[in-house]
Amino acid sequence: MKRFIPLVMVLMIGSACNSQVRSPLEIEMYNAAGDSLGTATLSEQPDGVQIKLKLEGLTPGFHAIHVHEFPECDGPDFKSAGNHYNPDSKKHGLMHPEGPHLGDLPNIEVEGDGTVDAEIMANKATLKDDKYSLLTGGGTSLIIHAGQDDGVSQPAGNAGERIACGKIQLEEKDQEQDPQNPAETGEEQNKDEE
Repeated sequence: MKRFIPLVMVLMIGSACNSQVRSPLEIEMYNAAGDSLGTATLSEQPDGVQIKLKLEGLTPGFHAIHVHEFPECDGPDFKSAGNHYNPDSKKHGLMHPEGPHLGDLPNIEVEGDGTVDAEIMANKATLKDDKYSLLTGGGTSLIIHAGQDDGVSQPAGNAGERIACGKIQLEEKDQEQDPQNPAETGEEQNKDEE
């Protein structure tokens, strides 16, 4: 019995640690036509989640970028992503005295050639199991808007249309892979029945 308890504890701790390893997480970003614009890489940091953007094909200038509540990117308007991710029911805007939403992020600047190579921080967010997890409920999404966020207007900073989207979610294991043991699927039995 004494050997059994430490073994159970090691297994519990090991499985808890494995469920927490989710960083870095690379997501593909798409425009309204479904074309890839590049990637966003999310990494767990002590103060939140760092988002490294490597994108091309955007209109030069400042653009709002937000985390939205659902991992859905149905074009062309990306409204399937829902509202800004806001687990604390705060007001929108990094400069709003009753804000911000957890999904409110600093504006990004697209260079004259349409590229973005930038790092931003989603403060208080996490990729771990937590109230502030960007992976809660199956995930969230990262949305880029046509204009910049003014930091205070409700409900979304007067940022304009949604022009790009990426799903923030864990990859599902490849279900096409053959099992190691054909008996697990009953294939061997089915061959005999033919």
